[in-house]
Amino acid sequence: MTKQGDIALQRAMAWLSEADLRPTRQRVCLAAALIGDGEHRHVTAESLYDAVHRRGDGVSLATVYNTLRAFCDAGLMHEITVDGSKSYFDTNTHDHPHFFWEDTGVLTDAPSEQLEIARLPDLPEGAELASVDVVIRLRRR
Repeated sequence: MTKQGDIALQRAMAWLSEADLRPTRQRVCLAAALIGDGEHRHVTAESLYDAVHRRGDGVSLATVYNTLRAFCDAGLMHEITVDGSKSYFDTNTHDHPHFFWEDTGVLTDAPSEQLEIARLPDLPEGAELASVDVVIRLRRR
């Protein structure tokens, strides 16, 4: 294994350990693809599936979906839903807005220091605020 491969596996194992997730072969493989280089990323289940298959790792699409759900449930990732039908998974779990490029289907981080939300509507009786997701939809001119 290469030095980068060793580092990716170490990062993946530490990431899973943070959330007390058992390091199965599939979880380690997917975690290494997600955070092995130390960078944050936005993926769909399909794009992650394609990435691991290009590397020669055999993981089913159903396993990718189930593992992404487990990572979200453990607090390692956030799910961002676009158009109500397309989900992106973000390894950056800090609150931040996103740009969604409609023409390419790419989700990127938007600068959070430039976002100002002056006021939210009153919450219904018996509700508490869980989160506010900001997705700014863009298209090229």
